[in-house]
Amino acid sequence: MIRLLVLACLIAGISLPAAATVEPFPPSFRVQDIATDGATIHVRVGGKGPAVVLLHGFGDTGDMWAPLAADLVRNHTVIVPDLRGMGLSSHPEGGYDKRTQAADIRSVLTKLGIDHSAVVGHDIGTMVAYAYAARYPDKTDRLVVMDAPVPGIPPWDQIVRLPALWHFDFGGPDMERLVAGRERIYLDRFWNEFAGDPSKVDEATRQHYAELYARPHAMHDAFAQFRSIRKDAEDNKAGLATKLPMPVLAMGGEKSFGENEAIVMRNAATNVTELVVPKAGHWLMEEAPAIVIPAVHNFIDGKPVASALTK
Repeated sequence: MIRLLVLACLIAGISLPAAATVEPFPPSFRVQDIATDGATIHVRVGGKGPAVVLLHGFGDTGDMWAPLAADLVRNHTVIVPDLRGMGLSSHPEGGYDKRTQAADIRSVLTKLGIDHSAVVGHDIGTMVAYAYAARYPDKTDRLVVMDAPVPGIPPWDQIVRLPALWHFDFGGPDMERLVAGRERIYLDRFWNEFAGDPSKVDEATRQHYAELYARPHAMHDAFAQFRSIRKDAEDNKAGLATKLPMPVLAMGGEKSFGENEAIVMRNAATNVTELVVPKAGHWLMEEAPAIVIPAVHNFIDGKPVASALTK
């Protein structure tokens, strides 16, 4: 019956209902779908002032940024997309390399009438954020990258061999069959193994994202995000001769990527600020919002980042 309902909705062109938002965006935010070259990107937009783009990763959607968006919207225009193939954005056959997704973000900003912005990324969003800054350096005021390697940027060849990153090459029809109907089990692996304290990723959060990743095509396209990483590495290596000129905040969880975030970014940028979030794992927004939110806001506003650790 459930499969028949899904099929009927797809044939009729009706969107399936999204899971209830764990923490809603402020009511001042509007939601719109913006067509780019080959995709339709679901975007939340709110506020006035210098623009900030927030890019989510795997295991999340743009919903992860609600607490940070609520803080930034006080003095910024905040743009929060779902990446192509994820959340409530469309599911094109290709374009999951991060350079193409950077072009998605550029198209979104252009259609919103925004010329330049700060860009913040976590996980896969870090990879897209880096690709955006590298492709559009004159449009990127500041860059924040959170707890993820950047394909092709040293010491990439050592990082990619870590046993915990086996999922980078996981995918294909048989792997999709294994995960189908078991999305929650697959996602729990990331929330449990990559968190400093798995209880920080609470049950409501897990249910919310498990429902979104169980939607048609969602896991197929999530796998595509990772299986494009080899191409991302080649794209990024080709641009290494020119370092990023904008200020960069490299943030890692003490129990996850830690100081390695800054090590990577110093190989790719000229002005890097390092922040290791104490006791946190990979899920920085869920595990340590009291540190992450003021740190990001301070950095974007050109204020000291270290003061966030004393709050």
